Amino acid sequence: MHPSAISPQTLVDLKILIIIATCLLLSPHVAKLLRLPISATEIMLGAVIASLGLIGESENFKLLAEIGFYYLMFIAGMEVNLHSFFNMDKNLAKNSLFYIAMLYLLSCLLVWLCKIPYIFVLIIPVMSVGLLSVLFKDLGKDCHWLNVSMTTATLAEVVSIVLLTIVSSFLNEGVGALETAKSILYLGIFLGLSILGFKLLEVLFWWYPQFKAVLMPREDKNEKDIRFCMAIFIFITVIMVFSKLEVVLGAFIAGSFIATFFDHKKDLEHKLSSFGYGFLIPIFFIHIGSTFNLALLLNHQILLQALLLTATMMSVRMLCAGVFLSKIGAKNTLLFALSHSMPLTLLIAIATLSYSAKLITENLYSALILTALLEVILAMSLIKFIANYKK
Repeated sequence: MHPSAISPQTLVDLKILIIIATCLLLSPHVAKLLRLPISATEIMLGAVIASLGLIGESENFKLLAEIGFYYLMFIAGMEVNLHSFFNMDKNLAKNSLFYIAMLYLLSCLLVWLCKIPYIFVLIIPVMSVGLLSVLFKDLGKDCHWLNVSMTTATLAEVVSIVLLTIVSSFLNEGVGALETAKSILYLGIFLGLSILGFKLLEVLFWWYPQFKAVLMPREDKNEKDIRFCMAIFIFITVIMVFSKLEVVLGAFIAGSFIATFFDHKKDLEHKLSSFGYGFLIPIFFIHIGSTFNLALLLNHQILLQALLLTATMMSVRMLCAGVFLSKIGAKNTLLFALSHSMPLTLLIAIATLSYSAKLITENLYSALILTALLEVILAMSLIKFIANYKK
């Protein structure tokens, strides 16, 4: 094709693809050199590249990053076996619910004492399990405290997403009480159908266990297992978009269903995560980094707010995590709290929603974005250091 036939936007997209390819090649080596988690390194690379003006506006880049985030949540869901989740130890369930309740109660207390916007009742305890799945790659599936953390974070994230869905329904401009009620109703219907689907599939596969092999044969040259998973992932995404619900919740539940009912495919998660962590998920991290303006680090007010918010959110989790102290020990309790201190995507989503609804100022919005990035880099680095520290 003649160069003059290529549109300016196509040239921008091609430039971004080259930058993504370069980051994919360099990030593992840079992460090793800096001794940082690769996800944090990719965020930093995205921020540096954007500050140099190498990334232009591209809807395709944003779309690819969104898909990467949804895929990250899909992979995170595959770490949760719903059989174990619904039949979890009663003490663990009690401690998890108490931990979540304490997070929101302390947040309410802080909002009241500090006289900050009420939206911080939702912001301070927000939880996301997306980056927890990254920890499984480093620490392994047999890590006890991480399994406890994932179970608790799953409950907490469902609470966060439900509250986010309800609040976003109220805050969207031009949305009346009827639309808000419909959104809440759709959310309730979806969660109810998810539980019903779990029970029906449990009965179906109990009576016809061979049906699993039909959908995902043990020996297969046509990659039916991957095709089936991708089809489920796409279908659930479309359903969530159509019903105007949070896609992250649907992607997470879809991954959980795959992990629960098709555990006979031992290499399935490895296949799916290899593709995700090798391509789609790094694009999401690079995009997140590119949305942050490094010049904000020179604004003392924004930097101070970000540091205070980071310290507050991490401290609240460490305090509340004390309910698990007798169950997993002091060191693991600290790791547990740090693993919950990375609500990157949902924190950014709530910050964007709050700023659009004029609940927070532009400076506070920028501080929240910086907080989200600081928490990931700080928490990931501390977890890696503490987990590998030998007395």
